[in-house]
Amino acid sequence: MRGRILVGDHDGVYVLLFEGDVRLTLCTAVDSFLDRMFKDEIFKSVVVDLSHTESIDSTSLGLLAKLSIQADRRFGYRPILVSTQADITRILCSMGLDDVFNMVEVPLEHREQLGELPPAAASQEEVRQRVLESHRILMDLNESNRESFEDLVSTLEADAPAVNFQRHASL
Repeated sequence: MRGRILVGDHDGVYVLLFEGDVRLTLCTAVDSFLDRMFKDEIFKSVVVDLSHTESIDSTSLGLLAKLSIQADRRFGYRPILVSTQADITRILCSMGLDDVFNMVEVPLEHREQLGELPPAAASQEEVRQRVLESHRILMDLNESNRESFEDLVSTLEADAPAVNFQRHASL
């Protein structure tokens, strides 16, 4: 199943539901949504539901870490991350996301009330910067991530013109 992000909010409570194969191509739209969310004067909380996620790449995981870190810094709030699938939960924990989210195993109800987040265009440079930022954040979560992504980050920092982001984003 192709990936998509469903979103919704009510009275400062935000929900993001990731479905299918969640990849780099969705990150521009999610990043823009998060910027708007954090500017909401009545922001109270955010829940991210991965119970319908089949796979998720490292750039998307870095974006989730960014969401949690910003929520904590700005509001002293640790978001909820829903994961009902053992393989996805294993990836989340191995990347250290269990250290920055309150993880639960109960999926959200009423997903029909959520709307699909429309895709957003990004230049090659914007994509490079987003991939770089996501992986730097992951590297800061734990030493294992640092070792896993240091070569990718070094390559991106060198601004190599032939970098294939789709290939690297699947790490």
